[in-house]
Amino acid sequence: MSFDDLATDLSALAARGLRRQRRLLESAQSARVIVDGRDYVAFCSNDYLGLAADPRLIEAACNGARNAGVGAGASHLILGHTASHQRLEVALAKFVQLPGALLFSTGYMANIGAVTALVGRHDALFSDKLNHASLNDAALLSRANLKRYAHCDLGALERLLAASTAQRKLVITDAVFSMDGDLAPVPQLLDLCDRFDAWLLLDDAHGFGVLGATGGGVLEHFKVASPRIIYMATLGKAAGVAGAFVAASADVIETLIQSARTYIYTTATPPMLSDALLASLDIIARETWRRDLLSQLIMQLKTGLTGLRWQLMTSSTAIQPLIIGGNAEVMRVAAALAERGVLVPAIRPPTVPAGSARLRISLSGAHTSEDVDRLIEALHAVAKAV
Repeated sequence: MSFDDLATDLSALAARGLRRQRRLLESAQSARVIVDGRDYVAFCSNDYLGLAADPRLIEAACNGARNAGVGAGASHLILGHTASHQRLEVALAKFVQLPGALLFSTGYMANIGAVTALVGRHDALFSDKLNHASLNDAALLSRANLKRYAHCDLGALERLLAASTAQRKLVITDAVFSMDGDLAPVPQLLDLCDRFDAWLLLDDAHGFGVLGATGGGVLEHFKVASPRIIYMATLGKAAGVAGAFVAASADVIETLIQSARTYIYTTATPPMLSDALLASLDIIARETWRRDLLSQLIMQLKTGLTGLRWQLMTSSTAIQPLIIGGNAEVMRVAAALAERGVLVPAIRPPTVPAGSARLRISLSGAHTSEDVDRLIEALHAVAKAV
């Protein structure tokens, strides 16, 4: 392949309406942002509780930097595991009510590290077809016998588990699906894992901090607990900072420390981020009004878009996908909204299936009722004009 081939491939992407472009954020992450020199109301961020620019987190990070410096300087197993990291791991395990927790630099690294450490060539892995790319890549890298089941199809999963003769079985699924906003049927999945002696790995990137009375995520939401559960959540979304963690039994956590390559062979995250996250956990638990407000905004949006010619998918979460259909049309709609000062991301294949290009509306505790009204009015106006 030559460099000319790359240019040809890029041109083909553009012709199909699939070439992606970065926007330049010139302000702190919030509901109101400056992007490419212009003011917008943004519905793009996974900052579901509006904590990314919270002054208390900023101050905690600054204090952490003063105490421990900026960089960790080494991997966790060499000399990068600080007192701040340790305090956060203990706090996270307590927060989700599991025996232990282990920090990772990103959710992508957490999923790959956990899956590849726990299953291998002679094991079986069962994956929802709409899982996040990190789980899909983790499944392939594990070299386990991979079986994919139709989205949330419990019957299909049951048949696959019943047919498996593998000694070790692992079911992996998003807890809140990042492009559809729906929830995995966690209690029923756990029942199947109990019946067929399988582990259940839940990627709760979009539920942690948002679901449950205290923000404990999908486990608190469904009131489930089991030693079979391996729980992963990210810390750069509702928690407002960066990183991820896996929480599970003590033996699982120790296995990851010994075998998860994405944990062992990378520099630890800056300790000051752990200090900021400790402040974030306290806010998440105490300030329940943030989740209450988010619920109100979700209902306001659903009510306000009644009768719109584009259909909102069924979602009770902060992720509200509006199906547009074609790639070119979704780009036109997103551009027309931007002209009205409203920023909503257009999501196209391969992130979503062909023919289901959509606006992925992300609501946040940083939004106001007036912000949502502005989005509703803009969508109705664009629907008539485009």
